[in-house]
Amino acid sequence: MAPTTRPTFRRSLALLAGAALLANIGFTGAVHAQGTPPTNGPASVADLAEGLLNAVVNISTSQNVKDDEGVGPAPRAPDGSPFQEFFNDFFNKQKGNKGGNHNVNSLGSGFVIDPQGYIVTNNHVIEGADDIEVNFADGTKLKAKLIGTDTKTDLSVLKVEPKVPLTAVKFGDSSGMRIGDWVMAIGNPFGFGGSVTVGIISGRGRNINAGPYDNFIQTDAAINKGNSGGPLFNMKGEVIGINTAIISPSGGSIGIGFSVPSELAAGVVEQLREFGETRRGWLGVRIQPVTDDVADSLGLSSAKGALVAGVIKGGPVDDGSIKAGDVILKFDGKPVNEMRDLPRVVAESPVGKEVDVVVLRDGKEQTVKVKLGRLEDSDQAASNDADSNKGVINPDPDENQDMDEPDDQQSQPMPDGKGKPDQATPDATNPKNVLGLSLSELSAETRKTFGIAESVDGVLVAEVAPGSLAAEKGLKPGDVIVEVAQEFMRSPEAVAAKVQSLKQEGRRNAQMMIASANGDLRFVAVPME
Repeated sequence: MAPTTRPTFRRSLALLAGAALLANIGFTGAVHAQGTPPTNGPASVADLAEGLLNAVVNISTSQNVKDDEGVGPAPRAPDGSPFQEFFNDFFNKQKGNKGGNHNVNSLGSGFVIDPQGYIVTNNHVIEGADDIEVNFADGTKLKAKLIGTDTKTDLSVLKVEPKVPLTAVKFGDSSGMRIGDWVMAIGNPFGFGGSVTVGIISGRGRNINAGPYDNFIQTDAAINKGNSGGPLFNMKGEVIGINTAIISPSGGSIGIGFSVPSELAAGVVEQLREFGETRRGWLGVRIQPVTDDVADSLGLSSAKGALVAGVIKGGPVDDGSIKAGDVILKFDGKPVNEMRDLPRVVAESPVGKEVDVVVLRDGKEQTVKVKLGRLEDSDQAASNDADSNKGVINPDPDENQDMDEPDDQQSQPMPDGKGKPDQATPDATNPKNVLGLSLSELSAETRKTFGIAESVDGVLVAEVAPGSLAAEKGLKPGDVIVEVAQEFMRSPEAVAAKVQSLKQEGRRNAQMMIASANGDLRFVAVPME
């Protein structure tokens, strides 16, 4: 059974695997209602339920577990202890019995999506199982084969070989469901097969930290242990959710259940059926949330979108179509209201598809075209990225040579060998103080002192004033300022000039791209007040 979390008020967020119903744990207590049924709902759902019950199945699994699996060394009594003989006799007998096996059984739910025998359930219902058996409403039992599983959405597809076509149900459109719409759950709670409960949609787009694509439907229809993998129906008899988790202090329903929406599940299930695996789109960027401070520093009217903190080397957008510091506002016509929206909409997109991405860059919205890679192919690119200090992109020395120089620079630039001006090099022993930061140029000595990789370039934060706003934002000695307001910084004077320029524009925060010593990037909005 999946682990549970118990906050201070004793709630638990529990995956509903039937693993809770172990074969050696009997169910002895009666289940009492914990609330009253809705009084103003549909007059009856009997006709609807009657046509759906045969498509909902009970899933039982067994797993062969060694008796000594996970057992540590036997306790030992101190020499001369009166209990020494007892301990030795008892644990010597246990040693002699080592290596035995026993079966652990669990129960869950699922539903038929194809008369030929394809069945959907939760991954955690069948995870680790050596044997999977599907029990139908008419008493038929069939062995099931695992076709494919996806741990990120906790979904699995099974296949049985029926002698006659099965009753099947189809996915509906969960995106059209509204808070307050009636729904019906059918499943196998506590081993009671074919149980029907009714409730409403209590919330949408819930993030319960179960995976990277959390977008759960919340319902008050009673969902209990053993309901995992069962369907949540709309009043047309279409599956609009797959029941997966509950919040409960006791393991029983208190009217807060969560279902994977069909808008996410349908595509995953189709890929598992066709390929036995998922094939998700991949953009190849690292992102972080757009906070109020970051939004203000970028001139956004509100905190929205996903801030690109870095681009994966060798990824789909390593061609410069998307850059670190961009804020992704729309992806393929879909708004990105917050950071967590982006991974989901990208993953739902077909591999190889060309999409329009709306980004905020240099204070202006612009649309760029990108061709998506495949998420599973990202491992190699990420490895290459790690080999090059995690994708810190050193700006082209021929780019923006004079964009971050103050106009009143007293020291005149000298031409370099390419006929372009070099930036004046300030005295590294006289660091600038900007926003509570003591800045200096990177040198061989400072790189060695702070352990800064050679691939990291920018302006060194030598000291941070205690209690300063920069300190509150997490800046620390050894950090490197790579960019301020999307302009690469080559000197402390350039940082000071850019900050002064932002103040004159009326900005309240300076957005800085910060590199750690090993090259990890992040964006920080430092208040300038």
